[in-house]
Amino acid sequence: METLRNLDEKIVSAIEKVRVLKEEKASLEKKVRDLEALLNEKNMEIEGLRAEKSSVKGQIEELLNELESIDL
Repeated sequence: METLRNLDEKIVSAIEKVRVLKEEKASLEKKVRDLEALLNEKNMEIEGLRAEKSSVKGQIEELLNELESIDL
């Protein structure tokens, strides 16, 4: 009888551990999705800044070329 009670306690404990692990897994999966979304957002910001940098660089080069032509 004691062995049966012991086994029952172990089964209940194992079921509780599985439940907790499933909750932790779901929480971690949500965190991963949130971080992936944030990473995608930051990557888009970086691409936008790169495009803006390229545009500003082009404008500066045009202005420098105009200045050089005026000196002639």
